[in-house]
Amino acid sequence: MGAEPDAQLVLLRFSGEISTKARATRHQFVRRLIQNLRDAITCQGIPPRVRLTHNRIFVELPPHADAEALTRVFGVQSQSLVERVVPAEVGAIVSAAEPLFRERVRGRRFAVRARRVGNRDGSGPSPRDIEVELGAALLPAAAGVDLGNPEVTVHIELIDGSAYVLRDRTLAHGGLPLGVEGSALALMSGGFDSAVAAWQLLRRGVFVDYVFCNLGGDTHRLGVLRVAKQLADCWQHGQRPRLHSVDFGPVVDALREHTAKRYWQVLLKRLMLRAAEQVALEGRCTALVTGDSVGQVSSQTLQNMAVISTATSLMLLRPLVGTNKEEIVRSAQRIGTFDLSKVVGEYCDLVPRRPATAAAADVVLREEARIDLRVLERAVAARTTFDLRGLDEASLALPELDVTRIPEDAVVVDLRPRPQFDSWHHPDAVQLDFAQALRAWASFDRSRSYVLYCDFGLLSAHLAEMMRKARYQAHHVKGGTRALRKRLEAGSH
Repeated sequence: MGAEPDAQLVLLRFSGEISTKARATRHQFVRRLIQNLRDAITCQGIPPRVRLTHNRIFVELPPHADAEALTRVFGVQSQSLVERVVPAEVGAIVSAAEPLFRERVRGRRFAVRARRVGNRDGSGPSPRDIEVELGAALLPAAAGVDLGNPEVTVHIELIDGSAYVLRDRTLAHGGLPLGVEGSALALMSGGFDSAVAAWQLLRRGVFVDYVFCNLGGDTHRLGVLRVAKQLADCWQHGQRPRLHSVDFGPVVDALREHTAKRYWQVLLKRLMLRAAEQVALEGRCTALVTGDSVGQVSSQTLQNMAVISTATSLMLLRPLVGTNKEEIVRSAQRIGTFDLSKVVGEYCDLVPRRPATAAAADVVLREEARIDLRVLERAVAARTTFDLRGLDEASLALPELDVTRIPEDAVVVDLRPRPQFDSWHHPDAVQLDFAQALRAWASFDRSRSYVLYCDFGLLSAHLAEMMRKARYQAHHVKGGTRALRKRLEAGSH
């Protein structure tokens, strides 16, 4: 593959888990990895130019392409941008690499790492000779050599008679190529846990679709779609994942009417598993995935989790079962779902004052028998299915609720906590944090119109939707405080 002028040539290394597989399995995994890489490139509108050699994959990209996207393809262990390709001769390597790295090592401690990839018959220069000669050429500009903890590392890889001069490695996420381990269905709430749990299965090579049991109306669905689309667009190269949205309102109404309050959380989770199982069986998924973590909430005590698990005959995977909340939140930040998940409301919170934390299986089954499960079957049959990668930004909005300009006679309500309000707010806004507003909005003056805003526009959209259903004149600021502040600074009210 001859690189075009100014093109980026990227070298990718396999995950160690691929390299250790038997030949037939490895061939299958690498073939799937290349398909997924081609998809990651094609979705940028770029013709894929991919070449496999030994334990390396080379990808040629135009200068404007996002090379970092390749690190989000599972099965890739690390990547390096290729600075130069020269014949595998010591003199040619030193002549090419010394001027490239002279200023980078100036005043800093460095190391040279050279290695042979593939052919190990001893032909060509010794990696040790390259390290010594190139190190000697760079030493006059540097503060010294440090083989243990260098500030700058020069990487040279010898492959098929050529030497590749590389920038520092960028670590990827390893794992197995997406699609080599079958399919599962993840229960998605939009919060931190369910998104991170799904990501963990994606990294293990499992195709993941999603089911969402909606308790919060259009706004809740909007928030969940945004989280799921982040996973689909950034991490599911090689798959067209779907999200199945099930209106759980009628199911919850039946639960409230016919069952004892202290068992609501356990029963709700069982009903969600039953709904997910119906969807999974239609899609030929092998397993269900949840974000449960032992002891995190009342429904996730070990006893309650055991009782909930019996609601499905499918394999139930809980990849976060022993993970602390702080670890889950850090993972959400790393995979890009944190900011989206933190504004999705906890609509599943049907917890009474004294929820059952060690529910007996026979009691739960008696309570569940009071519900006519045909209401669940009807809800699943009437579900809406979304092609996540096919969604655009316009489809992730509620146009009837959105405003870009605030009418002069509107009551402007800032739904953020007081410290954020004090830091910056619309000059006409009153502060009422979201929890307070949920309790107070029913007493608002119906003769006034209201414009609500929050950080990202999800909480404000949810409250505006509730108010409009009660026939209030309510809107919210699309895009949240960032969009509002930008318009104010531009001089547009």
